[in-house]
Amino acid sequence: MAKASSRKSGASKGELAVQFFRALRHTKGRWAGRPFELLPWQERIIRTLFGTLRPDGKRQYRTAFIATPRKSGKSTLAAGIALYLLFEGEPGGEVYSAAADRDQAAIVFEQAKQMVLNSPALARYAEVYKRSIVVPRLAATYKVLSADAPTKHGLNAHGVIFDELHAQPNRELWDTLITSTGAREQPLVVAITTAGYDQNSICYELHDYARKVLDGVIDDPSFFAYIAAADEEDDWTDPATWRKANPSLGFTVQEAFYQQEAERAKQMPAYQNTFRRLYLNQWVSSESRWLDISTWDASAGLVVTEDLAGRGCYAGIDLSSTQDLTAVVLAFPMDDGTVHVLPHFFIPEATARQKEKKDRVPLLTWARQGFVHLTPGNVVDHSFLYQKIKQLAQKYQVREWAYDRWNADALVQRLQEDGARVVPVGMGFSSLSAPMKYLETLVLSRKLVHGGHPVLRWNADNVQTEQDAAGNIKPSKAKSRQRIDGIVALVLALSRLMLRAEVRNPYEDRGIVVL
Repeated sequence: MAKASSRKSGASKGELAVQFFRALRHTKGRWAGRPFELLPWQERIIRTLFGTLRPDGKRQYRTAFIATPRKSGKSTLAAGIALYLLFEGEPGGEVYSAAADRDQAAIVFEQAKQMVLNSPALARYAEVYKRSIVVPRLAATYKVLSADAPTKHGLNAHGVIFDELHAQPNRELWDTLITSTGAREQPLVVAITTAGYDQNSICYELHDYARKVLDGVIDDPSFFAYIAAADEEDDWTDPATWRKANPSLGFTVQEAFYQQEAERAKQMPAYQNTFRRLYLNQWVSSESRWLDISTWDASAGLVVTEDLAGRGCYAGIDLSSTQDLTAVVLAFPMDDGTVHVLPHFFIPEATARQKEKKDRVPLLTWARQGFVHLTPGNVVDHSFLYQKIKQLAQKYQVREWAYDRWNADALVQRLQEDGARVVPVGMGFSSLSAPMKYLETLVLSRKLVHGGHPVLRWNADNVQTEQDAAGNIKPSKAKSRQRIDGIVALVLALSRLMLRAEVRNPYEDRGIVVL
């Protein structure tokens, strides 16, 4: 009996929220001044968020992850949610708009502000200021926040609208705002976003969590998830895929616009990922990627270090500046035509935490798992690196050590004194294009066995290339959005392996692979 009563009460509260939206007015474009009639997908979200109750009558959902393509109307929906939280009756309610920067956070707030000014019923109860709306009788406020997380620890949030979470540089502000709701009985934190590039981000973490909630893998009654997106196997040029990805197609944006942007993406391959991310809400690697990360993952295989002991290999060394990542990668040509890879990464222990925050990757976790070596001090310790290289030389038959000349003189001299064969490799197109294309072929044919090493995978996901007029390519540290040192070291190793291991021309039988 109590359960039935709760359902009825929940349905009533869901209807109340829907009616509140109908009292609002649109503020932009051809819809300006019209009543806010929720689209079917929007109405389902509002009824579910505000009409699903716990046995005590309070809202069930405390966190909502809403991911839709650009031009689907999610910012307008978020503005309405913020206002409902402001006016719903929470004494001393604090509602905030947050984003990667204050200007982005103000986008939702400005729509909400104009909605209040356009609604006499709301305006009579509210005081509207440049960066805040106040409801005096409730002592409730709605404000825009800056992105400075350390200044937000005193908040007592009832509602938070986090806009375009994919642009958030780290998880600090998200965690600060989530924990600020602890004293409220029925708070709601709403993340609205389009897909991003960075799969090490807080947004992708929540996206992955939301997927698992939707699939029933995770049972979290307090977490609401809504994701509208094309699947990986969908044809991005097909109008049926566009309609699947954007539930507002034909309303907030017309199919002709999608057709125009898709044609642009066909003509400009570098724009394809932009189209897929913004308009199909697909997570893609980077604005102009070199390798598809799913193809890289498919080539992972299993690397058994014990089986490689005593086996011939070629090594590449990419030395960092004083405080960054250094990579040493061993490449083993195998009898079956595959190349097995053993990467080693080094970073100064004293700067690892700072680099973890800057690069937004779990460097310290990787170090605990043995994927990164922490060197003593706050600069790259070449003595530590030299000792590790000696250990590798004793365990494996390293036929040649290929290196970039920059900053390598001291290390190279010590290796030469030990009798190692060290070979400088130029960093131009003429030296790197052939091993880069060889690496492409190995990955595409699933013959690069890297074992899914997470740091090398991160590097592979970051690589962008430069190309000359002749079609030669090389990895570009300037264009790549984050570290690519492991891939550079691997390319250096392959440059020697190709010459010394009688590698057959990869295009001899199958033609050039066009990415």
